[in-house]
Amino acid sequence: MKKIEAIIKPFKLDEVREALSEIGVNGLTVTEVKGFGRQKGHTELYRGAEYVVDFLPKIKVELVIGDNLVESAIEAIIKAAHTGKIGDGKIFVSTVEQVIRIRTGETDEAAI
Repeated sequence: MKKIEAIIKPFKLDEVREALSEIGVNGLTVTEVKGFGRQKGHTELYRGAEYVVDFLPKIKVELVIGDNLVESAIEAIIKAAHTGKIGDGKIFVSTVEQVIRIRTGETDEAAI
């Protein structure tokens, strides 16, 4: 089993969710986060004053899936989240050792 964490632009969330649903991903967790990478933030004007926005709003999508779906999930996220502009985001993949569904006690693949 693998855990995929994708940091994407907020307006791409619906497209990513739909793309993952199409390949059979049943559940995911979404968190509003802030951060920066190569973008390094930007400046904005508010009531005539200029200020620096260091941390940009992003969405973190997390899902745990079987090894057989990993490559197709990564491709689906890339295809749905891609704009070609700086700040499109990143995808992190890590190994999950154990999953337990609290309600039923199911473990591992059955608990996903």
